[in-house]
Amino acid sequence: MSAAKWAYDDFVEGAVLELGSKVVSAEEIIEFASEFDPQPMHLDEDVGKASILGGLSASGWHTSAMFMRMLCDAFLLDSTSQGAPGIDYVKWKKPVLAGDVLAGRLTILSTRVSRSKPNLGFVTWRAELVNQKGESAFELQNSVMFLTREAAAA
Repeated sequence: MSAAKWAYDDFVEGAVLELGSKVVSAEEIIEFASEFDPQPMHLDEDVGKASILGGLSASGWHTSAMFMRMLCDAFLLDSTSQGAPGIDYVKWKKPVLAGDVLAGRLTILSTRVSRSKPNLGFVTWRAELVNQKGESAFELQNSVMFLTREAAAA
């Protein structure tokens, strides 16, 4: 097994990491909502258009799940991530509508080595998904724990 590409040591305050992009389909919005958030504006185009959302809209939880997939695909699955102790905040700022193209990015806000476990570091970031118009649709801030490169090699 090869060493993970991303370890705590690789994150630099102020760095911006691009997460790629994703087209959001009506089918996936309805599929997610049917199972996890069956509110009418997530299931029916006409109801969505009549709502303040303006169209068939992804659930905020679906938007969060899409962000997580983008994060995993971009680098998290090739890292020393040990999980997260929680989320500071999540904001669903604009509706994510069928046909939208989301682009994701992370800004590294801070890094610090754990006081009790020096082989572990905390990386705090702010994540954002923007739509094809450049409008911010989603924002999240949290810390994630990563092993140091030295600890991962041991």
